[in-house]
Amino acid sequence: MEELAYYSNSVAAIYDVHCILAGTALDQGSDEQRQRWLRPIVDGEIVGAFATSEPGASSDLSPSAVSTVATPDGDGWILSGRKRWITNSVVAGVVVVLARTGDSLTTFIVPTSAPGVTTGTPDRKLGNRGQITADVILDDVRLGAESVLGRVGGGLRVALQTLTYGRIGIGAAGVGMAQAAFDRTVTHLKSRHAFGGSLASKQHWQFVMADYAADLEAARSLYIKAALRLDAGERFPEPEAAMAKLRGTDLAARIARDAVQAFGGLGFVRSLGADDTEGPVEAIYRDS
Repeated sequence: MEELAYYSNSVAAIYDVHCILAGTALDQGSDEQRQRWLRPIVDGEIVGAFATSEPGASSDLSPSAVSTVATPDGDGWILSGRKRWITNSVVAGVVVVLARTGDSLTTFIVPTSAPGVTTGTPDRKLGNRGQITADVILDDVRLGAESVLGRVGGGLRVALQTLTYGRIGIGAAGVGMAQAAFDRTVTHLKSRHAFGGSLASKQHWQFVMADYAADLEAARSLYIKAALRLDAGERFPEPEAAMAKLRGTDLAARIARDAVQAFGGLGFVRSLGADDTEGPVEAIYRDS
């Protein structure tokens, strides 16, 4: 994730949802579900999406806040609702959907080819423009009993464990963007001369970049520590996972902001009109 985000946070986000969120959720299913849905995701035959957020629910995933409802119907379910900000939805072959079932939540595997599943117009975002997000509309979608991921009423646990993986991935992506902004700024400071010397020779920028170098190592260590705990068998490696997301994303925004200042006018443009020189940090600033 760090390496992908170093070059494009949009690509990192697509991978995050396809592999880390959808993939991790499906990996909690039965052998039959993993073979039917996880195998083609790993092989790249289909794209995966993960849908918990709604127009009125995102961080709050309590049953009363989730309006997407699954109603028992014979030996299956009828799923109705609307999910929002769903990455990969416009190209996904399968969406993992969190829905309310009575007083609890259940996770469902929803093929996008099922009758009643449609996607909305892609969102027009400030940043991460290559990461396409759109609503997923579920209009009386008929699902079989085999579509339940895990157990009925166990959806919140599936979602929270999956999102724990996601926090670590987002922390790593933040570090990737921060490192890219840092490296490009260092190169510029060495080559840009003003007031009788390179900008890198000025004490202000030396202090700023030294602090950021230390912050980068701390943020990277946090997400690696969380990942190591996860690999060691801890299903919820907190608080390191949450700390990694907090510090990684915050650092990306801070370094990108100062990178814009260091580059001056070139930091503000997408491309230079005179010769189409690409702005080196503008996209990082937007994406962070």
